[in-house]
Amino acid sequence: MPRACGFPGAEIAREARFTLLQALRGLVGASAVLLPCPARAMHLADGVLPFRWALGLTFAALPFTLIALAVHRRRASADPRAKPLVAMVAAAIFLISAMPIPVPFAGTCSHPCGTGLATVLVGPWMTVLVSLVALLLQAILLAHGGLTTLGADLLSMGVAGAFAGYGAFHLLRRARAPLPVAAFGAGLLSDWATYAVTALELAGALHGPRSFFKALVAIVLAFVPTQLPLGILEALLTAGAVGFVVHRRPDLARHLHLTGEEAR
Repeated sequence: MPRACGFPGAEIAREARFTLLQALRGLVGASAVLLPCPARAMHLADGVLPFRWALGLTFAALPFTLIALAVHRRRASADPRAKPLVAMVAAAIFLISAMPIPVPFAGTCSHPCGTGLATVLVGPWMTVLVSLVALLLQAILLAHGGLTTLGADLLSMGVAGAFAGYGAFHLLRRARAPLPVAAFGAGLLSDWATYAVTALELAGALHGPRSFFKALVAIVLAFVPTQLPLGILEALLTAGAVGFVVHRRPDLARHLHLTGEEAR
């Protein structure tokens, strides 16, 4: 006969509850060790932003999406290589922006974006579109980011990141900077702009009784330890990838105007 059968009912219940609590604690502890990077750390997850903020940012992202779709249709009808190139860039963005970089002392993780590379290869409007595809698939398949916050994530990564990276690349090429230097600048500014806009979104939505400025400074300082070096790493990745394309596919580089005097 099991040992517990000789106990009074209250004692059995207490022992069972104690055993269950111990098991739950062990499960939580194991989860904390085995899963150190929560999904909310990869883009903004559902529930992070108040609904009215999430809805407003979604409407703000809508015009960029519609323009990007129109640009894609025009390019696809004019150039048969446009669709497969955009699809390949979308796949690259999906993979790059889904790679977590653990931050043990913060209990979270960061990630590169890949929009600097995308905007060099296919331009800013197509980067908006491929970012939307990547963010949507990550939210559905990987629980990275959310559906209600898709507009906010698109504005930071696909819009701010794309146009900041494109602007940096374009200006550096106009200043006759070497292609790797211009690509480096695109990767760096794209990454940092993404997290700057994310900080603005979070500070605006969540500052509460604190001033917006104090909340913004606190969020930016929280991002600095990871995004400062990560932006540099992404800049190196962008420069290396663009150099690889120019070396291995000079015909594609000419088609994308990467070797001309000005950026595309």
